[in-house]
Amino acid sequence: MAAGGHRTELSQKMLMFLMFFFFPLHVSTPFLTPLFHLTELQSVPLLARSPSTNRKYPPLPVDKLEEEMNRRMADDNKLFREEFNALPVCPIQASCDAASKEENKEKNRYVNILPYDHSRVHLTSLEGVPDSDYINASYINGYQEKNKFIAAQGPKEETVNDFWRMIWEQNTATIVMVTNLKERKECKCAQYWPDQGCWTYGNIRVSVEDMMVLVDYTIRKFCIQQVRSSDVSLQSLVVDQYNGWVDELWTINELIYAGVGRTGTFIVIDAMLDMMGAERKVDVFGFVTRIRAQRCQMVQTDMQYVFIFQALLEHYLYGDTELEVTSLESHLNKLYAPLPGAGCGGMEAEFKKLTSIKIQNDKMRTGNLPANMKKNRVLQIIPYEFNRVIIPVKRGEENTDYINASFIDGYRQKDSYMACQGPLQHTIEDFWRMIWEWRSCSIVMLTELEERGQEKCAQYWSSDGVMVCGDMSIELKREEESESYTVRDLLVTNNRENKARAVRQFHFHGWPEVGIPSDGKGMINIIAAVQKQQQQSGNHPITVHCSAGAGRTGTFCALSTVLERVKAEGILDVFQTVKSLRLQRPHMVQTLEQYEFCYKVVQEYIDAFSDYANFK
Repeated sequence: MAAGGHRTELSQKMLMFLMFFFFPLHVSTPFLTPLFHLTELQSVPLLARSPSTNRKYPPLPVDKLEEEMNRRMADDNKLFREEFNALPVCPIQASCDAASKEENKEKNRYVNILPYDHSRVHLTSLEGVPDSDYINASYINGYQEKNKFIAAQGPKEETVNDFWRMIWEQNTATIVMVTNLKERKECKCAQYWPDQGCWTYGNIRVSVEDMMVLVDYTIRKFCIQQVRSSDVSLQSLVVDQYNGWVDELWTINELIYAGVGRTGTFIVIDAMLDMMGAERKVDVFGFVTRIRAQRCQMVQTDMQYVFIFQALLEHYLYGDTELEVTSLESHLNKLYAPLPGAGCGGMEAEFKKLTSIKIQNDKMRTGNLPANMKKNRVLQIIPYEFNRVIIPVKRGEENTDYINASFIDGYRQKDSYMACQGPLQHTIEDFWRMIWEWRSCSIVMLTELEERGQEKCAQYWSSDGVMVCGDMSIELKREEESESYTVRDLLVTNNRENKARAVRQFHFHGWPEVGIPSDGKGMINIIAAVQKQQQQSGNHPITVHCSAGAGRTGTFCALSTVLERVKAEGILDVFQTVKSLRLQRPHMVQTLEQYEFCYKVVQEYIDAFSDYANFK
């Protein structure tokens, strides 16, 4: 699967067969592997197309999903816990004789996570090697598809060769890895691939063809070949290593063992998305019961069980908003058309979904402390605790680590931006302490100092000479006007440390306080200029501010992220990009007009190229 066609939605990720390795806590986990030509080794029934409703937890119609979730999440998930605890631990009597053999014990990562004999993956036996057909991996059914998945533990050093034998024998095309090699300093998975060049594992040669590192996942493309064999065929293989989506799920302090907890969670989501599309129902309880008959402990905690429902509701409410660039124009035509019965157009309906996302006021503790309230320009726009930018405490002064700024993820890396308000007169020193501490070399200013007779940002640089702010001195070295923005080169000196750094400010002039820029050209140009500056100065966070650090700031961050993905993959998802921003800082992309502007700029950018190949 080429990187340009890479899709992020779960159901698209899990092509024919997916294989998972799942491990403990906070990071990622397994692999999803498309497999082909499987023999039917087990007789566990598929999920019935019209499951019986004569039971305590029957299938749920999708239009009742939100209502039922709210009911079950009341009283600290009381009803969800009851439902999870009602799941049969092992719905059938099943043996694990092969896994329990003395010769195979060292091949298992955990003594209590063993594949059942009836559903385990059999390797081709090696001549003269007893029990060489064993690997800790199980076939798992999907929705209406037998053996759609393989759930496997992450390879140990001594089982890496067996792992690659399985990949070859099962004709695997995709592995989705949802773990890090180490978690909390503990090895959770052996590195089973070469970083570059090629390496031979047993009789399988693995060659690196390509790698792309993104904020939520890394895509590695390999070519594999069997050596010492008359078979000269090659297989292409894509490994997607996930980081992002699991981080949110695994912040809960819980243990998830290899090849069961997160693996099961991922498999259930995929199957239920298929069921949702086919029947407009989901049967999480019934499906988990069935796959537990194929591998023990699939979906291991009540929090994972709740997360499955949250993911399904997310898909039901928002759908798939990802687009190929070639279909943007037709998509925009649909968005501008009135929606029957909605009383608004598609664009407005899409934006209303974003504004319905709740602002988590209880997650803004530091910004709401009495000592910090006066440092906020707008009381509704305060950073969340989990990603607020922390600056060093000034000696002997409490609450001096706070500034109204949030770390924001970009396309390729986490914390790409520091989205902040325009400094107030008494927070200019904090602003420069932030710039210094986080080594930011690029500042994007999207407001004028004064707009419509009101102060919007204190001037945090000197028009001539040097400005002194506490330990920091800021000297304007050069100022140059371009068509829609001013570039200022500033020399920032930390007098306490006796060190200096160059910082470049890009001050955009074409954005009125009310409304949007007249066209997208200036925005496209300033984004390109900032990216060039980043390449030259090192990829430290880009400081972006308007007045309150939300509307214009969010739109800039959204456009930078969307355009970078368009260039890399030929794919865009304005809705999910803005949704992610709003989960990281309140009111990012504040108005329907700003949201529509994101689409307009992308269309303008695409129109500047004559054909799709130019994005590569």
